[in-house]
Amino acid sequence: MNRRLESLLSRREFLGTLAVAPLALAQRPQRNLLLIASDDLNTCLSGYGHPLVRTPNIDRIARRGVRFERAYCQFPLCDPSRASLMTGLAPDTTRVHDNQRHFREAIPDAVTLGQLFQRHGYFSARVGKIFHYGVPGQIGTSGLDDQPTWNETVNPNGVDHTREEPLLTNYTPQRGLGSAICFYASPTPDEEHTDGLVALETIRLLEAHRKDPFFIAAGFYRPHVPWIAPTKYFDAYPLDRVELIPFEEGEMRIAPELAYFTRPAHWGLNERQRKEAMRAYYASISFLDAQVGKVLDALERLQLADRTTIVFWSDHGYHLGEHGQWMKMTLFEASARVPLIVGGAGVTAAGGVCRRTVELLDLYPTVAELCGLRGAPTGLQGRSLVPLLRHPGARWDKPAVTQVTRTHEGRRVMGYSIRTERYRYTLWDEGRLGEELYDYEHDPRELRNLASSPETAGLKSELRRQLMGVVALRGGPL
Repeated sequence: MNRRLESLLSRREFLGTLAVAPLALAQRPQRNLLLIASDDLNTCLSGYGHPLVRTPNIDRIARRGVRFERAYCQFPLCDPSRASLMTGLAPDTTRVHDNQRHFREAIPDAVTLGQLFQRHGYFSARVGKIFHYGVPGQIGTSGLDDQPTWNETVNPNGVDHTREEPLLTNYTPQRGLGSAICFYASPTPDEEHTDGLVALETIRLLEAHRKDPFFIAAGFYRPHVPWIAPTKYFDAYPLDRVELIPFEEGEMRIAPELAYFTRPAHWGLNERQRKEAMRAYYASISFLDAQVGKVLDALERLQLADRTTIVFWSDHGYHLGEHGQWMKMTLFEASARVPLIVGGAGVTAAGGVCRRTVELLDLYPTVAELCGLRGAPTGLQGRSLVPLLRHPGARWDKPAVTQVTRTHEGRRVMGYSIRTERYRYTLWDEGRLGEELYDYEHDPRELRNLASSPETAGLKSELRRQLMGVVALRGGPL
């Protein structure tokens, strides 16, 4: 561990958080936290304006809270993104840049969000996927979970994994099942699927601990592939109503070569196959939404809604054909942007929409403030969103930074991207392997890379300065 990391997360600081526990126990916490995670979910939600997908239950959270229009992950891959959110530290600090490394290898004394809640007398539990484990292969296991974070854990394992994976239609059999374009409309009812079990087990925990201060995290698996969901959710999206994302072959030449993850474009899927894949993705979202609704119903039935803060988020976005790309692992908007909604107790701007640029990294200090938790680590790298939960249009000067790795000529290189409310600027291998600049006010589909335009030299220089400053503070190489 380098000196910067030692200063951020010293053993002394970690142990110092223990001193808050007696005070916290004496002053009973007033707000619970329900953290609802989705996997590989982009903003194809009715609350975000999607013309076809209906998500009435996720919309319920937004009506009681603030929906963030410009929220971004730190890394468009499960393990780095989730480790970052739960530690409040960027991937270059956790040293998690893939799906195989545990954050405690680099920062063994990190105080996770769940640990902070425990130190204030809360019951801390998760159901399903919060930290990383592989889907579908590790469903039913703990994967790369962090045991000190929780008082109780549940690893659901439904029929989608135990019985139905052999029935998949798979359009990309050359890829592993966790990244293949594959789907199955299941005759099995919701409650027997893994996400149905996540909802049931989360409700069980709410019932058992309704009189305790709690931090309960419900980690849903959909819409991560394989897209297995009950048939009724597929039926809600007739194929003739699914519209393809506009694409022309020239889009694969707009950005530097390393900007693209999917080659060839769409992995060779024809138009019908792409529509079927999109329908399966939409069906999985509706299935997820229905399970979220069951949890929200239980929260209200148990009379917990007024003293529980709810956070709904996804670990990263997901391409459905933008620039010919599928899945994640790019620094384009569809991959880096995530749905983020904070509602319930402590949120005064109910029904608000915030267009400021925020990051998943900001959630740790946000919920710590909302729930009145003292003794949070001083090295947290996000900024509390509480001012925006009171006034969504408040002044805000913090950009979002997302990064991703590539392999080039046998070595690993990094791409870093800074997003402001109007622009995105991206550097590949510190600029040696290319750069990108997009103006979303005039080019929302990222069809014009302005990085080489003389007219943008001053803007590019300023964005590069900001990007290098943020990356350096977070332990990166720039």
